[in-house]
Amino acid sequence: MLAGSIPNFYPGGTPRFYYPMSSQEPNVEPPNACPVIESLEQIGSQWRLAVLHELLTGEQRFNELKRSTGANARTLSRVLDDLGETGFVERRIEEDAPIATYYSLTEKGESLEPVFDEIDCWASSWLDGEFERE
Repeated sequence: MLAGSIPNFYPGGTPRFYYPMSSQEPNVEPPNACPVIESLEQIGSQWRLAVLHELLTGEQRFNELKRSTGANARTLSRVLDDLGETGFVERRIEEDAPIATYYSLTEKGESLEPVFDEIDCWASSWLDGEFERE
């Protein structure tokens, strides 16, 4: 890799490099950015992954998600809003007393289940006992 360059992988796995613009020029993304990178930008934070994984088991209330993920209320609220805006999670409000808000995966969110299964399989093979192998 060239010094000062940033790798950018294009479809087909061909590595390309581009040089960052100077601070005076607008930050422009290179054309044809890698779909893996784009996908991880939408779902790749620790809290987004935790919420998506928890919702694979079905619809949950805010406090249930808070308890199961360990996220604080502010973080969880922000993450749920982000996942809603990107189409992974939908919110349902039940207006009967007491008012309750439920969160569930959309079809787009449910489509991540095989991805989580594969990550789990990979982690079982490579992360369990990782320190024993070194």
